[in-house]
Formats: sequence, structure tokens, C-alpha cells
Amino acid sequence: MQKTIAIIGGGHNALTAAAYLARAGASVTLLERLDHVGGAALSAPAFPGVDARLSRYAYLVSLMPQQVIADLGIPLRLARRRYSSYTPVPGTDRGLLIDNGDADATLASFASIGAAGDAAGFASFYQRTTAVAQAVFPTLTDPLPTREQAKKLVGADWAALCERPIQELIEASVAADLVRGVIATDALIGTFAAVDDPGLEQNRCLLYHVIGGGTGDWDVPVGGMGVVSGGLRVAAESAGAKLITGAEVTSVTPDGEVVWRHADEEHRLTADLVLCGAAPAVLSRLLGETSERVEGAQAKVNMLLTRLPRLRQQVAPEAAFGGTFHINETLTQLNAAFARAEAGSVPDPLPAEIYCHSLTDPSILGRQLRAEGWQTLTLFGLHVPDRLVDSHGNDELRAELRSAVLATLDSVLAEPIEPLLATDGNGEPCLEVKTTRDIEDALAMPGGNIFHGGLGWPWADADDPLDTPARRWGVDSGHAGILLCGAGARRGGGVSGVGGHNAAMAAIELLGL
Repeated sequence: MQKTIAIIGGGHNALTAAAYLARAGASVTLLERLDHVGGAALSAPAFPGVDARLSRYAYLVSLMPQQVIADLGIPLRLARRRYSSYTPVPGTDRGLLIDNGDADATLASFASIGAAGDAAGFASFYQRTTAVAQAVFPTLTDPLPTREQAKKLVGADWAALCERPIQELIEASVAADLVRGVIATDALIGTFAAVDDPGLEQNRCLLYHVIGGGTGDWDVPVGGMGVVSGGLRVAAESAGAKLITGAEVTSVTPDGEVVWRHADEEHRLTADLVLCGAAPAVLSRLLGETSERVEGAQAKVNMLLTRLPRLRQQVAPEAAFGGTFHINETLTQLNAAFARAEAGSVPDPLPAEIYCHSLTDPSILGRQLRAEGWQTLTLFGLHVPDRLVDSHGNDELRAELRSAVLATLDSVLAEPIEPLLATDGNGEPCLEVKTTRDIEDALAMPGGNIFHGGLGWPWADADDPLDTPARRWGVDSGHAGILLCGAGARRGGGVSGVGGHNAAMAAIELLGL
């Protein structure tokens, strides 16, 4: 008899699981509360009356294994960015440009900011993480390695990366405050932690940011992030999965009964197995359980400009914005921002980083906008924990963040950014600020946490039993009849499809598909 599987949520991981399981012969019903699938991996107009489709939430791809892309036939083309990053020295007309296409220019840039001695240490740091990436990344689509197996894979850098706060390795590798900050940002994106936190949340965050593809490169999805979810949707539907949008799940039981509302009617399905692409905290609520508070820690800002701004430094804007543009992210500034946010205030200055999708992939803009030289900017503000919404109010925090974003940008530009903002069809500036609460409201990510909760190491802990398919694949929910298939699964963070793939592999074992 054909096995029945219900999948809660329609993000890219849920679509990945649906495609694999439908191909394996299961009867798959996927339930998404929004009127579209894709979750955070979405391309959409952000500004009314403007012919631009932005990767509105998730925006770059690093962690998606080629195996998943090939297995499911996703027509995904990734564009490599020539420039890794540009970081102005705060308050000066100097900056550090990491040019992957010109090693001599990169060395000269280190020298120009007085950090010539750090060039070798910076390169060595990422050579070491690349070696780890080459060893660890291929394991993401296998059953979980044990801690001892992972220790052998990581090798000599195990203690520095996995047992000691990453600030120690950063400080041992490079001396300049700015160069230290460039490395440290990889440990902080979406994570509210100090770089020297003994809990090592920042180390786990850094690991996921440097292992993607075995190289750590973050690439631009040509056509926008919607190409990822769109390809997965086609793969799932082509395999026979039933995707129901506008279906809000209201409860689930450990033995597989799922209740949802669709078109003002209540529906029930008793499945042989349930997969949950929503956050573990959401699953707990659906089960009638309680869970610990989850907190995200970032502001997400989308902008559309009539042209790129001029810089205070003698660097072409196309180079500076061609990779990741770091603003006010020296190690000292990052630590001060964390302390200020922990004390209940928006960091001042706000540490932030920007990327310009349209420089690498102009196809997301309409023909006329491309001809006129318009560009998109996506800004990610660090150390803006969800608790600030409670203390400030969401509308008030959004307004304060808008001012903070403009101020932090203006601090490193040769001209104000605001006059360069395009206007939408209503005559409003094309600037969209999303707080953690806005992200939660839009995507059901508790606390706006883009990882659905704290990141775990991509291997089993020393005392983890690996005695069931769910545990071996890192998708255990605590209930035998429910698997995690989203970002909250072990190894599930980021746009990767890994959580969905691994849940599908566990389900195939469990159900004998």
C-alpha cells in the first residue's frame, strides 16, 4: 500500500523533501499557509509599480549541494562574484578591497590601510577553513558523522574552531582591528553572540558560513532566489506531490493526524509520517507543547537606487559593491554593538553589510531600469535582537533602524544615500526595512530567527544516540512519527535543501520506500 506523508510548510526544504519522497513513490501532501510556496527563498516585487524582482529575504547561495541540484534537476545557475569584500576604515578615506581576481591588488590594499602584515594571516585563515570545508561539506548529505569522526575530518584546527571561542583564532591570525572584524562577521550573521562567547554559538555560525560547496564561496542565483524555490516546486509537482497553498495547519498529533484550514473549511489527514518544515517552536505549538523562546538578531533592508553612490575612498563603486560591503564592522565596533544591544539599545553605529545583486545579475531588473543604471542594494544589520521589538515597539524600532541604516551608510560614502533612492509607483522611496518581528509575521520564523533556532554542529554530539533513522540523519523531532525537514533540523540552516534531503532519506528508511 502506498505510504502517505504530510509536510507542514512550503519553504525550499519542504519542497526538497516533497520532491524526493514523491519520486520514491509516496503520496505527498504539502501544506503552506501563504498563497505561494518558497518561504524565504523567494523573488518578488518589493516596491509597487517598479519592475524589479528582489530576493527579498534570503539572497545568496553557498550551502546547496550539487547533489540536490542534480538529483532534482533544478535549473539553477550560480554566478561567482569577483570581489570578496570591501571594508572602509571608519572615519578615513581608506578601505580594504579583497579582489579574488588580482592577488597583487589585494596585497596593495592591505598595505594601504596599514595592515600589510595581515595579508598572509588573512589568507592563511581562509586556507585553513577551506581545508575544513573540503572535508566537512560532503558529509552534509550523509548520515551524521560522530564527533570523533568529525574531529578526524577537521584535523589540527579542531580545538581552535570547535572548542575555543573563535575570537582567539582571529586575534592570533591577524592584528588590525578592521581585518579582525572582516573575519568575525562570518561568525555573527543572524546570530546574537559575542565573538568571545564561551557557548560557541558564533563558532557554529562561522562554520556554516565557510564550508559551503567545499570552498565557502557565496554565489548569486541568476534570476533571483525564486529560481531555487521555483525549480523545487516544479520538481515536487512533476513527481506527483500535492502542494496546497492557503492551508494553515492548526494542529498535529504525534501519531500523524494533521488538521488545517483552507478556504474557511477544516480538513484532516492521518499520515504514515509527518515532516515539519516549520521551526521546531512552531511544531511545539501545533502539538500543544511549550518551547523555549527563540530569538533572531538582524535587520533586513532592501533598497533600489537610481545609481550606485560615490565612495570617500578611491575605489570604483562597481568593485566596492561587487562583493560584500562591510560597514562599521571592526572587531571593536562589533563587540561594542553587541554590548549596546544587550543593554537594550540599537547599536550606534549599526554594523552592517551590503551586497548588490543587480551588479552580478542584472536580469532581476526590467529592461528600462537596466538601461538607466538602477541598482539593488540588500543590507543586513547585525546585533538587532528581537527583544528590542518588545522594548521599543515594532513600528518605532523600524523607524529607528531606518535612520540607523541611512546614518551608517552615509558614514562611509562621499554623498548621502537618501537622494539616490528610487521612488515607487506611489512616490515613496524604495527602501524596505524588515525587523525580526516583520520577518516572523511574514515567514512564521519565531523571533525572526533565520535559522529557526540555535545552530548545531554538523555532527552528532558525543552522547547523541544514533539508533534511529531520524537521529542518524539529524532530523529527530522527539516524536517517532514526525521528522524535522526545515532549517531547524541538524545541518538545516541557510538555503541548502539539506534539511529536506536528509528528512527524505530518513523517511525512506523508516517507511521502506
